[in-house]
Amino acid sequence: MAEGLRERKKRLTRQRISETAVRLFVERGFDNVTIAEVAAVAEVSVNTVYNYFPAKEDLVLPPEEASPRRLADIVRERPTGQSAAGAVLARLREEVRERERRVGLSAGFGRVLEMMRAAPTLTARLEELGHQMTEALGAVLAQETGAGADDPLPRVVAWHIGCLHALALSEIARRTAAGQRPEEIAGAVLELLDAAESVLGERVLTYAVREEPVCSG
Repeated sequence: MAEGLRERKKRLTRQRISETAVRLFVERGFDNVTIAEVAAVAEVSVNTVYNYFPAKEDLVLPPEEASPRRLADIVRERPTGQSAAGAVLARLREEVRERERRVGLSAGFGRVLEMMRAAPTLTARLEELGHQMTEALGAVLAQETGAGADDPLPRVVAWHIGCLHALALSEIARRTAAGQRPEEIAGAVLELLDAAESVLGERVLTYAVREEPVCSG
């Protein structure tokens, strides 16, 4: 469906607010910029900013890019014949090859990363986000496999996958902070993912393989 004029206007307004906020945060520090200042520079009202971004941290970590359901959604969307770990590995490789903003490989991300690391509320948000991703993934794995409430396996597998995801993002952050170019980082992270996959073990790699749907009639 084609984007309507109203939807396009809202999307562009949201984008302008986000880009303005991140630029100001990078220039002056996250804690040194108010929502009112963001609104003034973006030429919108304070209420408009809050309508699009309920929390200040959302301006840097918007829910659609930093969702606590990221890993769970990746697994839910996997094709037939693919395991949970395989789905996350495949998505990470795709995002790294495409140098996506979601994994921090877009141009200029180094300065954004420095700003985020200097803001305690943002680092706390990232840490909590990692926990939420793992918990949501564990719930999906338990549901899909029919595991009992006391079965620890879905949570253990989710923890392994969550650690893999965190390892890849940490490696990108470490190399970005060291001044490496996105293309250099991408190559190194793809090698890291290969190494991580080789040591995960069959139990994790083959857990929750999506089966062919059962046809009735």
